[in-house]
This record gives sequence, C-alpha cells and structure tokens, in this order.
Amino acid sequence: MAGTVRAADETFEEHRGLLFAVAYRMLGTAADSEDAVQDAWLRWSAADRSDVRDPRGYLVRITTNIALDRLRGARARRETYVGPWLPEPMLTAPDVADDAERAESVSMALLVVLETLSPLERAVFVLKEAFGYPYAEIAAALDRSEASVRQLGTRARRHVAARRPRFAAAGAERRAATDRFLDAVMGGDVNRLMEILAPDVTLWTDGGGKVRAALRPIVGAERVARFIGAVAGAPYAGVAAADMRMRRADVNGRPGLVIEGPERTISAVTVELDEAGRVEAIHMVSNPDKLGALDAGRELAVPRL
Repeated sequence: MAGTVRAADETFEEHRGLLFAVAYRMLGTAADSEDAVQDAWLRWSAADRSDVRDPRGYLVRITTNIALDRLRGARARRETYVGPWLPEPMLTAPDVADDAERAESVSMALLVVLETLSPLERAVFVLKEAFGYPYAEIAAALDRSEASVRQLGTRARRHVAARRPRFAAAGAERRAATDRFLDAVMGGDVNRLMEILAPDVTLWTDGGGKVRAALRPIVGAERVARFIGAVAGAPYAGVAAADMRMRRADVNGRPGLVIEGPERTISAVTVELDEAGRVEAIHMVSNPDKLGALDAGRELAVPRL
C-alpha cells in the first residue's frame, strides 16, 4: 500500500507544473490555479487508479473541469470588480519571450481576451492552442462530442483573432522596443514616451480598489504619457518614491518592469507593440492580492508544443 501511495504522489508531482499551467490559463490567477491543482490532487488521491492508463491525460481532464467550475463562479465576482480586471502577473524564463508562440500563449493581452470567451470556449482554446491537444481528447476531457468541441474551438479562435491581432515581432526586436519604453518610464521622460507610444495606445491599470489606479482604460498617447508622468517619481501604495526600486523582468512572456518597495512588490508592467514597433497596449497590475507570485519569485512553466 505504501508503495502504491508513493507512486501516486510521484506521478502527480511529475505533472504538477503542467496542471498549474493549464489552470492558470483558465483562471488567470496563481492563487486560484494552485487551489485547482490541490483539488485535483484530492480527487486523484481518492480515485480508483487501477484502470487509469494515461495518468497525464486523466489529471489534465480533472484539472480542466475543476478550473471550469471555478471560472463560472469567478465570472460573477469579476463583474463587480473595481476598475479593469487583469490577470495575475507571473515571471517567465527569458527564452519564452524569444519564442513568439510560447510568449503569446501567456501574454497579458491574450489572457484578457480569453476573459471574454465562455468557460467552455476558453477550455477548448487553451487545450488546443496552448497545449496542442487533439479535439478527440478535448471532447473526452469535457464530456462533449467531438463535433461540438470543434465548433467551440472555431468560435473561440475567431473571437480571439478579432480582438487580438497578432504582430509576431522577433524576440530581440520586441525586447529592444520594450527597453526603450522602460528607459523612458524609469527616467520620467514624457517627451520620449510620446515618441514611443502609438497614437491610440491604451493603458489598463488594475488596482482592485485597493491602491490608486484608473477606473477605466486610458486611451491616447498624450493622456497615457500624462498619467505615467504623474505617477512616476510619486509615492504609491504607501511607499515613498525614494524607497522604490524598478527592475526589468520577463513577465508573462514579455520583457516587463517590476516595481518593488522595501518589503513587497508594488506593481508589474508589460507592454504590447504594433507593427511599427510602438507601444500600443500597456498592462499595469498593482492590486496587492495579485502580486504574490512575483513576491515569491514563482516562474510559470511555458511548455513547447
């Protein structure tokens, strides 16, 4: 019996990173994803595993369905969220930002678009596009017919494509453009910012009603530059400007900026580029409830297809 339990533990731990990665793309927060993985462990440990021939597929299936249930409950809570709701930022390895497909699969911009899908559409899109599962396996995981799953996948792809035009900048090009933006932010250079921002750039700030943030997206280069200029070098989230430290980090598959105080992370910033290499979207997460993964230095695994 002890050997069987130990084998079950080892099997689960072997796939824990994958299960978290699936749950995170479904739920958008590290805390909820970890809870989903823990629930998956409880079901796995209590299940009759004698006829489980594919532990990986079985674990992905139960994790996906747990995440689906959690997502349905979360959607109602997010409707009353104060200001824009953004996913919880997570660190990613530098090589992820240099791989356009992997970087896109965890980008803030894509995760925001996935929030607009139905839970089932999101599950199909995540399993198919991010992890390469065939429709037959997805249908089995979701207890749906393969035909209906294909329809869900088609709708999801069209929806994402309409709201998330993909500009596949090379990793080096993206990093250089992002560095120019970060230099301007860190230097408080509003004029330089105006040169880097696209005319219709949009800034989303997520403070969750707990720290100062714009309650609606800010649109337009001049307005965005003014906002950044106003907050740069000023006290924020109870931390004096002199006590803040800005550092570059790879966040959600993008070169980004992490702002830290003496004891905790204060904010994380990522950007998206247009075809001219200008910044067209900025995502700034400052809600302290969403910065735990950065505080812990936790890195999100982004598997290759």
